[in-house]
Amino acid sequence: MSLSRQFAAFVHGLTYDALPDAVKDRAKGVLLQALCSALLARDMPATRQALAIMAEEETTGPATALCSGTKLTKAGAAFVNAEMILAGGKWDTFRMLTHPGTAIIPAALVAAETTNADGRTLLTAIAAGYEVMERMAAEFIPTLMSRGFHAGPVFGIFGAAVAAAKVQGLSADQINGAIAQCVNLAGGNLEGIRSGGRSLREGGAVRNALLAVALAKHGTPGGETTLEGEAGFYHAYAGNNCGQLRYSFTGKNDTDIAAITKNLGQDWIFLETLYRIYSTAGYNIAHIDVTAALCREHNITYPDIDRIEAVVNWFETEYPSPAFPLPSVDGKPRVGSTQYFSAWGAVTGGYPLARGAGPTADSPDPPEVLDLMHRVTLIPMVRQTLFGPRVTVFTKDGRVLTKQGTGREFIWDFETHATRMREITPATGITPDQFETLIDTCRTLDTKDRAAERLIGLTLTSGGA
Repeated sequence: MSLSRQFAAFVHGLTYDALPDAVKDRAKGVLLQALCSALLARDMPATRQALAIMAEEETTGPATALCSGTKLTKAGAAFVNAEMILAGGKWDTFRMLTHPGTAIIPAALVAAETTNADGRTLLTAIAAGYEVMERMAAEFIPTLMSRGFHAGPVFGIFGAAVAAAKVQGLSADQINGAIAQCVNLAGGNLEGIRSGGRSLREGGAVRNALLAVALAKHGTPGGETTLEGEAGFYHAYAGNNCGQLRYSFTGKNDTDIAAITKNLGQDWIFLETLYRIYSTAGYNIAHIDVTAALCREHNITYPDIDRIEAVVNWFETEYPSPAFPLPSVDGKPRVGSTQYFSAWGAVTGGYPLARGAGPTADSPDPPEVLDLMHRVTLIPMVRQTLFGPRVTVFTKDGRVLTKQGTGREFIWDFETHATRMREITPATGITPDQFETLIDTCRTLDTKDRAAERLIGLTLTSGGA
């Protein structure tokens, strides 16, 4: 079978009972992560803008925008929710440059709300969407980025479409058609963010995903080899359908396209998804926690530190791609740089979860952070673990202390995630009791009916359903 047929058969046949416990747990966790991000962004400019646009373009419909309760069309609500989750900065991250939840969760919620789906259905759809998207993206993200595409929305459309199709109960033929139509509708480019603009990202991808699902549902055939064919997705976006890679995170220059679906349903790449709980680029988050852990383990404080070195995967110093780095990515320490967040970890032992990527009038930077960041050096290395810096602290009394990150510091179970996210409670706009109810609803979602209605309601200041 073609890749899309294999994916379609897997998605159609997937049941909640067949999901490993770790996959069920992760589906609940990524859902909570996305809802937390939306809560933080409820009053942000990007959210207000998205609501204003959709109020003009996608008026009253059957779907609900998170936090505001505004009724919109399915496409309109999905767009607003994606933009809101993006604005909140609490994303999940897969291999640095894709953020699956910003597309998959909005699509799944809209589909679940408009079909009155229960929690088991919603969680199964989320797991299916992540698994398909991440398998498609895994080895190809750096190569796509080097061709000027933004891998987030380009791959996000597939996860969003799969999740929506699964919730709606589409047949295997229809799911195959939806995947095929996503090839026609995928898009995302880097030049806007490199030239002072704000690129349309997962908000656009999720709208197009819902169109792809509607086309497939109504019988529009999509084709059979749209992913791996001679003129298919991988040829168009990766430059070839032979698995040749222009760039990779590991230094490899080729992969096996047929392996994309190997052990599908047995080996879950979804479990590699990590939580970007700090509002900064994903490659910075481990610098906070690894540096903080090193200092804590050896009782190192700011006055003790002479300098810090961090060996990092070279892609983390060439964002978003070595082929097209942002003008601001020049390796110099500044507010918002990797050196800045490393200094935060060393000086304070963490970084405030409800804080953005820089200071505000209410949350200025500690002067020690602004001093120490100029004594942090990044050392790029081709095969260094992605999101796994090797941090070395040189103390003023001559000690040299090192800690190697694993790249898995932000992969954890639901309960750990909920514990860490409770720090944002005062900034969510809802009461502590309501936030706890939201956490518990995610935790026990597999026992709930009308799952999306319950979750959306708990993001409203009225307390919801």
